[in-house]
Amino acid sequence: MMRRLSAIPCAAAVAILMFAGATDAQAQITRVEPRQSIGVNFGYFMVRPEESRVRGDVLIADLTDPEPLAFNINDFNGPAIGGEWLFGLGDYLEGGVGAGFYQRTVPSVYLRVVNEGGREIEQDLKLRIVPLSATVRFLPIGRGGVEPYVGAGIGVFNWQYSEVGEFVDTFDRSVFRGRFRDNGTTAGPVLLGGIRFPVADIWMLGGEIRYQQAKGTIGADADLLGDRIDLGGWNAGVTLHLRF
Repeated sequence: MMRRLSAIPCAAAVAILMFAGATDAQAQITRVEPRQSIGVNFGYFMVRPEESRVRGDVLIADLTDPEPLAFNINDFNGPAIGGEWLFGLGDYLEGGVGAGFYQRTVPSVYLRVVNEGGREIEQDLKLRIVPLSATVRFLPIGRGGVEPYVGAGIGVFNWQYSEVGEFVDTFDRSVFRGRFRDNGTTAGPVLLGGIRFPVADIWMLGGEIRYQQAKGTIGADADLLGDRIDLGGWNAGVTLHLRF
């Protein structure tokens, strides 16, 4: 009887130790929950359509000039890539800074004019945008597991636009080779939304839609038809983040 009674306190002590160990392990897990991540995104940038572009836009000017060029605005839709660093600002907020790159070259010809012998008068229209952004995201169900989010921020957009090839002189109708280019940096708002899924202990895979709105000013010495360039549009893509 004495042996049974002495075994009870021993079992209780073992249970207490096991519970304490589990609690401590859980506390350690909580303490090391990732609060930061670095990621990449592979997207498709869609420029603003013709009817929504800013007044004076250079692409619209090319399409509506008395001697218009033959291309479509959506020809400038194309792949984009970016990277970002995200950091926790609380259980439901997240800050982020990132950079991206988009570049697209669109071949064009004059719509109603041809060269001697019926040869097309060809040129290449090239747009490049390098956005830098600072954003804040709201995670409505918090961090951990599946993470939907919405966010907003500010973007700084470095851009370059050029037209290279053959052109028609408006005075004597002669055809000449030329290169017209301008560049600059401008700022504008950024809106975004997406969702992330854990695919391993430290990896998150997701999808994101982002909208940017900005317009650059084209100088008169650039000799381009428009005095503005619309840099706005939608970027939809896949994201991959490494948490730490």
